[in-house]
Amino acid sequence: MGKNLPITDANLYPIHDKVQGEERLSFDDGVALYESPDITGVGYLANIVRESQNGNFAYYNINQHIDYSNVCILHARCHFCAFARKNIKTDGAWEMSVDEFLDNAAYSIDHGCTEIHSVGGLHPKLPFEYYLDMLRGLKKRMPQVHLKFFTAVEIHHFSRIFKMSIEEVLIALRDAGLDSLPGGGAEIFAEETREKICPGKLSAEGWLEVHDIAHRLDIPTNATMLYGHLETVEDRVDHLIRLRAQQDKSGGFITFIPLAFHPENTRMAYLPSTSGLTDLQNIAVSRLMLDNFPHIKAYWIMIGMNVAQVSLSYGADDIDGTVTEEKITHMAGAVTPESVTVAEISRVIREAGRIPIERDTLYNEIIREGHRWHRRAA
Repeated sequence: MGKNLPITDANLYPIHDKVQGEERLSFDDGVALYESPDITGVGYLANIVRESQNGNFAYYNINQHIDYSNVCILHARCHFCAFARKNIKTDGAWEMSVDEFLDNAAYSIDHGCTEIHSVGGLHPKLPFEYYLDMLRGLKKRMPQVHLKFFTAVEIHHFSRIFKMSIEEVLIALRDAGLDSLPGGGAEIFAEETREKICPGKLSAEGWLEVHDIAHRLDIPTNATMLYGHLETVEDRVDHLIRLRAQQDKSGGFITFIPLAFHPENTRMAYLPSTSGLTDLQNIAVSRLMLDNFPHIKAYWIMIGMNVAQVSLSYGADDIDGTVTEEKITHMAGAVTPESVTVAEISRVIREAGRIPIERDTLYNEIIREGHRWHRRAA
């Protein structure tokens, strides 16, 4: 069999049979994929699944990132973070008023964005009405734009400081205009490693619970995994399998995004940055293990556009969007641009042999007619 396949690692042959038979991969399979020296063979297997699920299409969106504040009570605990600041008086800290946020978001109207992505630190003093007013103001000004706001860690923080249940927080935010949750804050689920990189942060169980409740409230969400720090191969596979189990249970995850750790300006700056091969490996293994996730995203902000382009043959079917003023990764030393044009994204996708499709957050196709746009249901 091996002679007829572009696979040089015999340990991948039984996995190939499972992939062809659409059989779910095991923990041991995940470890074998990560430990395989045959990255092209792993990519070949991931591409089988990618094309089975998403054909020859590659998705992107026109979006804006606005981080409302980087003041965070965990500023001293997340060792991988270059974003958070102790308080507003700390050098490099910021905190937007609602009006400032809304003025900043005018970019979305002027540039035809279909999504605004916003997260922040765990601010100790902003009132709950601040977040509600922000959402209400955006929906009033731009009702068509999808609002993807607040990580599970922020939602849990709101629950704690405003003395509300997770469900009450999510319902209030949803009623104010929240459309979905991003996937940040998952980091790595393995408890021992999680305690080393972000002691005291919301637990894996807590993160999964917030997403479970969101799904029950018909709020779609995304999922992530931070790799390239202190985690083991087994930690990565454990993380993916726990996400897969949650998706089996609640079914509300849209996209999985592997996030490459950027060590510069963090307390883990002694670690090297991830290599292109490691980035491709994590994308490919994610596609193979997360058989119930519709989409795998290659986040070009973190891995660069060149690797993102290659990843379209290694399991990824999405390379995120145009983005505007991304701060979290760039404060950790990313040298990628803070935004790209639609023409650039389309060129990259076509060069990879894929068909570019502009999508909204829920993967409905966007049809543009001059300055106007509408959705065509997926």
